[in-house]
Amino acid sequence: MHDIRDLEDLGVVAVAIASSEFRQAADAQNRSLGYDPAVIFVPHPIQDRTDDEMRALADDALESILKSLSA
Repeated sequence: MHDIRDLEDLGVVAVAIASSEFRQAADAQNRSLGYDPAVIFVPHPIQDRTDDEMRALADDALESILKSLSA
């Protein structure tokens, strides 16, 4: 979240993408930072997925990512 905040402080529109396992941790960190970034969560786990599965996750998330970037 610090990286997204740093980018936005520089005027760069950004969105964080994380696996759903980290939703609570992201929410807690954002509360402690007093920050409310755009965050898109993808299904967990991701580390053992094939390239094709990762492309499918990205394709599924793309609309939400673009919507967050243009909000």
